[in-house]
Amino acid sequence: MKQLFYIIGIVLLNSCSPASFNSESTNMNPFFTEYDTPYQIPPFAKIKDEHYMPAFNQGMKEQLEEIVAITNNLESPSFENTIVELERTGKTLDKVSNVFFNLNSSNTNDQMDAIAKEISPKLSAHRDNIFLNKNLFERVKTIYEQKNNLDLNTEQLRLVEETYKYFIRSGAQLNSTSRGELTKINQELSSLSVQFDQNLLKETNEGFHLLIEEEKQLDGLPGDFKNQAAKLAESEGHPGKWMFKPTRVSMYPFLTYSTQRDLREKLYNSYIKRGDNNNERDNKNLAIKMVDLRTQRANLLGYETHADFVLENTMAKSTSRVKDLLDQVWEPGLARAKKEAEDMQELIQQEGGNFKLAAWDWWHYSEKIRQLKYDFSEEEIKPYFSETKVLQGAFDVATKLFEITFHERFDLPKYRENIRTFEVKNLSGKVIGIFYTDYTVRSNKGGGAWMNTFRSQSKFDGVQIPLVMNTCNFPPPNEDGISLLSFEQVTTLFHEFGHALHGLLSDATYPSLSGTSVTRDYVEFPSQMMENWAREPEVIADYAKHYQTDQPMPLELLDKISKASKFNQGFATTEYVAASYLDMAWHTKKEKVEDANQFENKTLSDLGLIEEITSRYRSTYFAHIFAGGYSMGYYSYLWTEVLEADAFQPFKEKGIFDKETADKLKKYVYSAGNTDDLMTQYIRYRGSEPEIEPLLEKRGLNEF
Repeated sequence: MKQLFYIIGIVLLNSCSPASFNSESTNMNPFFTEYDTPYQIPPFAKIKDEHYMPAFNQGMKEQLEEIVAITNNLESPSFENTIVELERTGKTLDKVSNVFFNLNSSNTNDQMDAIAKEISPKLSAHRDNIFLNKNLFERVKTIYEQKNNLDLNTEQLRLVEETYKYFIRSGAQLNSTSRGELTKINQELSSLSVQFDQNLLKETNEGFHLLIEEEKQLDGLPGDFKNQAAKLAESEGHPGKWMFKPTRVSMYPFLTYSTQRDLREKLYNSYIKRGDNNNERDNKNLAIKMVDLRTQRANLLGYETHADFVLENTMAKSTSRVKDLLDQVWEPGLARAKKEAEDMQELIQQEGGNFKLAAWDWWHYSEKIRQLKYDFSEEEIKPYFSETKVLQGAFDVATKLFEITFHERFDLPKYRENIRTFEVKNLSGKVIGIFYTDYTVRSNKGGGAWMNTFRSQSKFDGVQIPLVMNTCNFPPPNEDGISLLSFEQVTTLFHEFGHALHGLLSDATYPSLSGTSVTRDYVEFPSQMMENWAREPEVIADYAKHYQTDQPMPLELLDKISKASKFNQGFATTEYVAASYLDMAWHTKKEKVEDANQFENKTLSDLGLIEEITSRYRSTYFAHIFAGGYSMGYYSYLWTEVLEADAFQPFKEKGIFDKETADKLKKYVYSAGNTDDLMTQYIRYRGSEPEIEPLLEKRGLNEF
């Protein structure tokens, strides 16, 4: 079973058809030949926009021919001639998809956005042509029913089970009429997902911006941040001014340090109103339509709700278990958040403020309280967190834990000059993977941070090393040419690096089971696990070096950071869990929603969410669930946080680099992929199922 259903986070500007591509470009298409590059890395410099559609069309044609060959095989269905052959299909389609969709997320342009719009429903239909193929399914079903008599190893048995399950969940048992309805729904959902993401990208990058003309309105802002705002304004045609956009890298520092409350309000409201401005980029009706279609699809497949459909294929299994987890964290988190709000309101009054704390005030006053309580500011520590040194710190952790090393190469193909490339080697010096970093924010890159692959690991047709990418939106270099990170961004770097390690250390035979090919409520476990080392004082001391003097962070400052680790956790917990409840509310709804804002407001009001906190994502910019594959899956971050908090306990007891524990972690978590039942793998590592108490203690919620 190949990865045929690609999650698309892309944009549409105008149509694009295969007829627009000339025969010369097709004949020179890099996707139609073996890559003549080190490690078979895509030759990015040779790949042009006009190569994508011919490669997509040829790739789909080739794969369907390969499927016909499997179904027409006169031999009785076997693991090798059906399941393994299915794994082999679609090589050209994999090549073009892995390049296109990765770059469309991180380095897009108008033509790529148009291609994405066109190809999305076609790929959806192509996927359905395969997984709704009756003859192919009958062969898979035959093997599934005989699986216990086929002398299969654990991974082979897992592949059979997962392949069969994927066919069933794709509608293979539906009648012809229902199959037609399902195909239509899938294509429409694919197109709507593209449009949602396109609208959000435009709202963020081309919509509201705060343009400041008088320097006095920058009061409170650090110098580096003012310089970044000046550069942004100049790049947008406003030299001598300062610009701020509704992105986290631009907005959060402004909300934290600006003394201009009215400007904080304007910028904050522009952020939370993205996709909700009743214009051509409005996402309210798109969200309603997508939820309605997901419900229809779930009903066709025999499920009452989309949530039931999604959760069947997760560790959680049911909405009741998800709700139980959220409830256990919500009440103590909300209690702490209310206390945090009270503390900030008291500070406002002490300063002579005659206003009630509002959502756009939270960052500003929480930072003031942090400085009062722990005697340090975010700006005080940022000079010690240069992007390069933090990345090296992450590398050092991986070396100590997993005995791998990272060696920068300057001659490997890459799609932008500021991207870094690394060979990843084991102790014997063998290259086990290639690691790419694309960290700097830019306008043609999607928001947030993620890991993806240009090629996943496998070894059933020879060893295929993974090509793994981390993409983030970190601040551009300062006047000294150095990108300085907040501690939150440091944690993000380690988080995405955890995903990267999950792909790089994979030791699966079949690509469908390798690396991050696991359930949504497990895939964040290896990434969040790595965040633990980012917060360990011993590790911070290694990578926290002043970017100008190379002096280590003073011990007293290091101690303050450690003591402040549970600060503002009420807010962090509440805004996240609120978004998880909102996701669940959308996807457990049985009747059609008429007004997205009314539905959202009622959902959050019923929870008791305080007005000083907004859900981390409102529906109109909740790309995770409407454009990113996390529908009824946003709880996964909390679910996997339970796993990682519990999983880190042995390191706390035995030492953060304890070799025996690290070896088990590597074997049963980072290398295992989806080669066996995921809870079974966890128990092999930990010895038992996870407990929630370590999570509550980590967040400081066990007091409430």
